[in-house]
Amino acid sequence: MKIAVVGATGLVGTKMLNVLEERNFPVTELIPVASEKSVGKTITFKGKEFKVVSMKDAIAAKPAIALFSAGGTTSTEWAPEFAKHGITVIDNSSAWRMDPTKKLVVPEVNAHVLSAEDKIIANPNCSTIQMVVVLKPLHDKYKINRVVVSTYQSVTGTGVKAVEQLMNERKGVNGEMAYPYPIDLNLLPQIDVFMDNGYTKEEMKMVNETKKIMEDSSIRLTATAVRVPVMGGHSESVNIEFENDFDLDEVKSILKDSAGVVLQDDIANKVYPMPINAHEKNEVFVGRLRRDESNPKTLNCWIVSDNLRKGAATNAVQIAEYLLKRGFVSKD
Repeated sequence: MKIAVVGATGLVGTKMLNVLEERNFPVTELIPVASEKSVGKTITFKGKEFKVVSMKDAIAAKPAIALFSAGGTTSTEWAPEFAKHGITVIDNSSAWRMDPTKKLVVPEVNAHVLSAEDKIIANPNCSTIQMVVVLKPLHDKYKINRVVVSTYQSVTGTGVKAVEQLMNERKGVNGEMAYPYPIDLNLLPQIDVFMDNGYTKEEMKMVNETKKIMEDSSIRLTATAVRVPVMGGHSESVNIEFENDFDLDEVKSILKDSAGVVLQDDIANKVYPMPINAHEKNEVFVGRLRRDESNPKTLNCWIVSDNLRKGAATNAVQIAEYLLKRGFVSKD
């Protein structure tokens, strides 16, 4: 298969290449795409070198699938152009997520909504992805009424500039700032811009995307998103109120058997999910499972996942794998 990766030189684009290689996706020809200043440079994939090309050259090469991770503006302009030429776009930006004509997909949760006609498919927000992978099997069993989530999100979610800011601060070096404040030995209760209701865009993404992916607008959700000086992945403290009561051992059993979920819940031996252990893993890790003693039929849990992998690159590649398995895209 010819596969294009748009934004191939960025943090997520690079991770997409890694995941494609690791999962042995049947790439016969890689078409790396980046900004004009990167055109002509080479990247290595499976031991071979490939030249970075322009958007127009990528379309002319007619890949079967284009994995986009180049920002919302680029996706808004170019995803329809790729789709117009019969190329299936899996887009990692926020550009198409809430478009009612586009599917928003986490394969473990709602891959069934996909069809061969879908030419632009949205990859959800990183913090939403890891949460719904845990929520869905519990919703199926107990029906979720309300979710309260606080996130502890890695600087890698912002990009290379934020990683450099953190590393510079660690070394005492003055450099370019990705954030309005220091991030080392600090945390920032703001991710993305503030909206009229006082929530940030990131927080409202979690609210709206969860309802769309779970196919249930009745779920009430409130979020507080926080940036922390961490590299390995995003963490979330999640409080889930159910319609029906639950048995804690049954909850653990359900999660243990759920696709893409790893249960790490052994407090006697201090076993619980941490970003340092989730780093470079493709699964979603859940632990600290306990009944909320202040509210009936309510569960507390702690969810961790590598935001560049399951939160972005891995989820996109899994969508591509599903399309291929179902025959929705052609190998030719």
